[in-house]
Amino acid sequence: MNHLLTLEQLANRYLIMRHGQSLANLQQVIVSHPQNGVDAYGLSEQGMMQVRESVQSCPRLDSSLLIVSSDFKRTRESAEIARELLGCTNSLLFDQRLRERNFGEWELTPDSAYPLVWAGDEINPDNDEKGVESPNQVMQRVTALVCEYEEKISGVTMLLVSHGDALQILQTAFSKQCASEHRRQLPLETAEIRELSLG
Repeated sequence: MNHLLTLEQLANRYLIMRHGQSLANLQQVIVSHPQNGVDAYGLSEQGMMQVRESVQSCPRLDSSLLIVSSDFKRTRESAEIARELLGCTNSLLFDQRLRERNFGEWELTPDSAYPLVWAGDEINPDNDEKGVESPNQVMQRVTALVCEYEEKISGVTMLLVSHGDALQILQTAFSKQCASEHRRQLPLETAEIRELSLG
């Protein structure tokens, strides 16, 4: 379900950032379960540097930014670096709805499995083979977060710090396309920051 379908304009400005290179990226394994991702598999040294460079080179960020992040270690560390660099006056917020897509039985297997999951997504937005969280389920939670902030505040620039698939699907939701089309969005590189607009 896409909660953004009924919105014609936004009360706030939304930027997204994928976490910097993580230890899971280095090891080329899938880490999507909270029991593995919340307390482990944080940023690599290169990932920390990527976040610093990305934040410092983005002119749309300043100290008034409201940062909301997944509570996984790799996103949490990325958000903390961004907040410190910008000297943000707002507290850093964490929300489980920005967590990585749960890849079910693929957990801790080689990340070469991603294309297999994505192929199933293209056929069916409710793809949950091997216990994978479907694109529609991810879209429901990430767009619910945006709509909640749309109702609570206005005139704020927000940075949502999350993960590859969750952000692919969020971009698809902003474009008001079916969740099964999420791989047609330009993939975010690690630590890349991008502004979203309603399609």
